[in-house]
Order: sequence, then structure tokens, then C-alpha cells
Amino acid sequence: MRVNTLKRAAVAFALALPGAAIASVVAAPAAHADGCYTWNRTLSQGRSGSDVRQLQIRVAGWAGYRDIVENDGIYGPKTAAAVKRFQQAYGLRADGIAGPQTYAKLYQLQDNDCTPAHFSYSELDNGCGGSGWSGGPLSASQTKQNALRTMWKLEALRKGLGDKPLYVSSGFRSRSCNNQVGGASDSQHLYGNAADVTSRTSSLCQVARSARNNGFSGLYGPGYPDHDDHVHVDSRRENNSDDSSNTTSWSAPDCGIGAGND
Repeated sequence: MRVNTLKRAAVAFALALPGAAIASVVAAPAAHADGCYTWNRTLSQGRSGSDVRQLQIRVAGWAGYRDIVENDGIYGPKTAAAVKRFQQAYGLRADGIAGPQTYAKLYQLQDNDCTPAHFSYSELDNGCGGSGWSGGPLSASQTKQNALRTMWKLEALRKGLGDKPLYVSSGFRSRSCNNQVGGASDSQHLYGNAADVTSRTSSLCQVARSARNNGFSGLYGPGYPDHDDHVHVDSRRENNSDDSSNTTSWSAPDCGIGAGND
């Protein structure tokens, strides 16, 4: 478990204060993110910019059933709906507008490297023991960015399962690693878009069913060949590097997922 910084502790304290106090505390520099990113304006539908992109990364896992939040920097209806679901999940005023209370919770959830509290880059770069994000079809920086979005989706999945630990058994794989483990030649693991997860407190079917709401367009679990001991999730619709970019593919027959039973 990672150690919280003093800044995160200050934000956590602020969240326990009345609404008016939250706004004043969060607006102060001391409540800024742990060396990661700071929002300087309230965001709502119609806004656009790099700050919207940063927000979209963090709420991508609150896309809703069978949907995704595009990382396009435009605060449209999907982003607003995802923000509202995030707010509802964490007991905030659910208006779909990203302001001080929403940012305070995000600051509390993220670490200095922008990863969410319960996942790390080392966990996602673990296909064959870590390769520094190189060796795949994309640049190392783009692959790492994809993995960051994947982690925020996993954080939302974890929250939906009662804040119980999820374990990543396989994340990014270089081409050589993917060949070594017998992965598909077009595996989303090559792009940093995928993770294989397990849980000690939820059944694999519970994980798979919940993941349908967290922005994953690829999902394979029990009943799908070679997936009876983990759930695979990926973001293929957001991977514009292959022909699967506009598709959703789910199959976990033992969980009633797939073949029109979604």
C-alpha cells in the first residue's frame, strides 16, 4: 500500500468539512494534486482544452453500460454523465460539473505520478516482468499513457466492487513477451490498453459483469477459451491503430455475457 502524502491528507480533511469550507480549502495551493496535475477552472458542458482531457482520463471508468468516454478534450454529454456517476459513487453533489469538490476527490485518489491510488505503473508493465513500455507497436510514451487510462478504469471497477483489491496478472506486453506467453498477434496488451485481473473477494463473474460499466470495450472471462482463471478487459474502441477500434467484443458465457445476453 502506498503512503499518502501530506497534501493528500489535507485534501481528505477538507472533504470532511462542510460544503462552503471545502471550496475555500480546495482553492488553496496546499490542496493541489500530489505533484501531478492541478485544475484551475470549473468545467462543464461546452468547455474544451487540455484540462478536459486530463479529467476525461480520470473519469473514463465511469462511462456507463457499454459506453466509453472519448479523450478528445471536449466536455460533452458523455463526459458530463461520467463525472456525475463519479460524483455519485463518492458521495459528492452529483451535477455533472467538475468543480472544487470533484477535484479534491481526484487529488485524494491520485499519486504524484498521476496513477490512481490502488494501481501503479509497475503493475501494468508486468507482462513478462517489465519492459519499460517499449517493444510494442506504439511509442513507449503513448503506451504508458494508454496504461494510465486503463488504471483509472480499473480504479472505477474496484470502487464498483466495494473498494476491494483487484490484482493485475498481466498488463502491457512487448511483442517478444506476447509471443512468449502465446498471446494473439493483435492483442490489446501490446498497446497498454489491456489488463488481466483477478479478485479474492468477488467472483470472476462479478468482476466481468461490473466491468461492463467501466468503459471497457473488450471483455473476456469464464467460459471463453483460456479465461477461466481471470477476466481480461481492454479499451479496443479507443485504440485507433487497428481494425478493432470501433468494435465492442464481450464474451464470458459462464457469466451470461455474450451471444446477445449482455
